Amino acid sequence: MPQSVSFYTLGCKLNFSETSTLARQLKEEGMQVKDFRDGADIYIINTCSVTDHADRKCRKVVKEALRYNQDAFVIVVGCYAQLKPQEIANIPGVDLVLGAAEKFELAKHITDTSKRQQASIYNKPIKETNTFVPAYSSDDRTRTFLKVQDGCDYFCSFCTIPLARGRSRSATIAQVIKEATEIGNKGAKEIVLTGVNIGDFGVQTGEQFADLVYQLDEVESVPRFRISSIEPNLLSNDIIKFVAESQRFMPHFHIPLQSGSDKLLKLMRRRYQKDLYKERVETIKQEMPHACIGVDVIVGFPGETEEDFLETYRFLNELDISYLHVFPYSERENTTAYKMPDVVPNRVRNERVDMLRILSEKKKRFFYEQHIQTTRTVLFEQEVKDGLMHGFTDNYIKVSTPYDPLLVNELVDCKLENVNEDMIVNSMQLTVCS
Repeated sequence: MPQSVSFYTLGCKLNFSETSTLARQLKEEGMQVKDFRDGADIYIINTCSVTDHADRKCRKVVKEALRYNQDAFVIVVGCYAQLKPQEIANIPGVDLVLGAAEKFELAKHITDTSKRQQASIYNKPIKETNTFVPAYSSDDRTRTFLKVQDGCDYFCSFCTIPLARGRSRSATIAQVIKEATEIGNKGAKEIVLTGVNIGDFGVQTGEQFADLVYQLDEVESVPRFRISSIEPNLLSNDIIKFVAESQRFMPHFHIPLQSGSDKLLKLMRRRYQKDLYKERVETIKQEMPHACIGVDVIVGFPGETEEDFLETYRFLNELDISYLHVFPYSERENTTAYKMPDVVPNRVRNERVDMLRILSEKKKRFFYEQHIQTTRTVLFEQEVKDGLMHGFTDNYIKVSTPYDPLLVNELVDCKLENVNEDMIVNSMQLTVCS
C-alpha cells in the first residue's frame, strides 16, 4: 500500500465535499494526505465537465503532478471521467480512470500502484449508478459543504450532468440530521447544503426539501446553515418565509436563471419562465430586504439574438439581486443544444459575458453599500492575507478586519465601514457572539 496521497479538485462545491470524503477514507486506510507540491505517491484528480476545456485542465494538472513526483500513480475521477474515460486514459501519465460509482471504491483500486503502459478504466453505465453516497468537506473547520443530494432528472438541453452523475437521489432526513449534528460537534459554525439539484431532495424517499430545512433548523450544534444553488421552481414561498423567520438559515439564496428570455428558457428546457423567477426574487426581498441573491446566467446559447440578450440584460438590471455568475455557452457532446442551429460566435459570447460581469460588479457594489454603517454578524475564517483576515456576514457580504487569532471560527458582531477597491467591506469588531 502506498504511503501518501494528494488531491486536486476541479469544479463545484459538491466535488470538494466528495474529495474531502475520499481523503478521509484513505486516511482510515493508513495513508498520509500531502500537499500537492510535496511529491505524493498517488495523485487523485477530481474533475468537472461543466466548466469549459475539461481535457486541457486535466492534462495540465496531470503534468504538474508528475513534475513533483515522476513516478506517482495518477488517478482521475469525477464527471469528466464518467463522460469521457478513454479520452482521459490517453493523457500521458494517467494510470487509472474511475467513473461516478467507482470513485468511492478507491481503496480496492490502489492495491497495485505500479505505473502502467495504458491506463485502466473502471466505469459502469451511468444508469447503474443509483446509490447515494454521503460526503462533506472537512478542510476548513469554519464552513463545511454537506452533500445532501446527487444526480439530476431535469435534462436541460445544455447540460451533461445527468449523464455524468445519474438520476436524482439523496440521503434521508435522518441521515442528514445525524451528519449535521456530528459536523457541528466537531466545531464547524456553518454548513452549506450542496447537491446537483438540492430542491429535488427526497424524490426517491418521499421526503421533501422543505421538511429537511425545517428539521435542520433544530440542530443546535450548528449556528449557521446556507442553501446553495436551488432551482426557482423548487424554491417555494414556504421555504422563503421560513428562512426569513429562522435564526439558523442565512438570508442568502443562489438561484439559477440562465436566461431572461422566455424563448431561450424554453430552448434550454428550463422548468419555469421569467415571471416565476421575478416573483421568487420579489418574495425574498419582501420577506428579507437585506437578503443576498446570486444568479447564474448563460449567454450565447444557440439562437440567442442581440435582442434576446438585451432582454436578459434589462431583466437582470431591473431585478433586486446582489451578484451574477456569468458563463459563456459551451458546447457539450451528447446534449440537445450541441446540434442546435444559429450558433453564436465566440467573440459575441465573450462580449456579452463582459457586459453582464460589469453589471454584476455594479449590483454587488450597490448591495454592499446599502449595508455600510450597519452592524452584522460575521463568521471569520483562517485565511490571512496582508495582515487581514476575512469572513462573511449572514447575508454573504465579504468582510475584512486586522488579523486576530482569537477571532478565527468565531461569530463576531461587526460594524461595516466602507467598501474597498477589491470589493471587500472593511469592518470594526464590536462583540464576539460565540
